[in-house]
Order: sequence, then structure tokens, then C-alpha cells
Amino acid sequence: MDSRKFPIGPLALQHTYSADELAHFIHIIKTSPTQYRQLVEHLSPADLTRTYREGSWTIRQVVHHVSDMQFLHYLRMKKALTEPDYKVVTLVDMDRWANTPDATDAPVADSLMMFEGVHQRYAYLAQTLTESMLAITYYHPVRQITINQAQALAMSAWHVQHHLAHIRLALQ
Repeated sequence: MDSRKFPIGPLALQHTYSADELAHFIHIIKTSPTQYRQLVEHLSPADLTRTYREGSWTIRQVVHHVSDMQFLHYLRMKKALTEPDYKVVTLVDMDRWANTPDATDAPVADSLMMFEGVHQRYAYLAQTLTESMLAITYYHPVRQITINQAQALAMSAWHVQHHLAHIRLALQ
């Protein structure tokens, strides 16, 4: 395994999660935007072009990617909770998204604001989920697995920590 590609290890989902584990995921979701802001808001334009490994996205692209994908995680959860026929997750082409002008050139402050707002709503919603809501599933065609909302929270928490570690690597 490439430690620069997966600095916190690859995603490893469990079949079930305890209430404490779910609370921990929600805490990560709620607090991660602050960690990102503290790490990147004062970086110079040159620092934002740094990468964590050869051929990887820049810090700027990572920040925009995390904001975009965390919004997508929130959207998937809302759709799963409100649309009984939502059985396959909404997908995007992450590499193409990371190369649009807003991802390569826009100020990271824009994505930090978006990330903070979405994650406050996401954490609030996640705290209200009942056991039956947590059990709602959908299929993830890229990963080729069916996941429930508890696993989706685990994936989301892993995702923000994964990319936070990438930014830290790029800044070393």
C-alpha cells in the first residue's frame, strides 16, 4: 500500500457500528471544517499548489474536492431518507471535477465556507437518525457494495480525515 496515497489506510467499513462509533463519526463531520480552515486559510498561493505525491491534486484542489464530495455525501443521505426509490448513489467524475476552473483557481475560502455550512447541516441531520433510518441502504457502483447510512457516515468521516492527511503530507 502506498502510504502517501492512503496515509490513514484504505477505507474499511464494518457491518455494524456502536452508538459511540456513530457519535465519533458525527463529531468528525462536525469539527473537520475547522481543522481544514486552520490548516489552509493562511497558506500562500504557492503553498496551495503543493502536492502530497507525484501526480496528485494540489492542496487547493483537495480543499475544493472535499467540499464538493462532502456536499455529495450529505445529498446522498437526504435522498436516501426521502426518496424510497433512491437505490444507486449519485456519482460524479472526481478527477474531472478537480480540474474545472473553480477547483483549480478559485479561492479556498469559498469551499471552506461551503464545507462549514454543509457539515453543520450534515451533523445535525446525522444526530437525528433513528435505527431504521441508519439501516436505509443504497448501492455504490464504483465500490461495488451496498451500504447503509451508518456506513455512509463512516465513509464520510474517513474521507475528510484521509484528505486532511494528504494536505499535511503536502505541507511537510
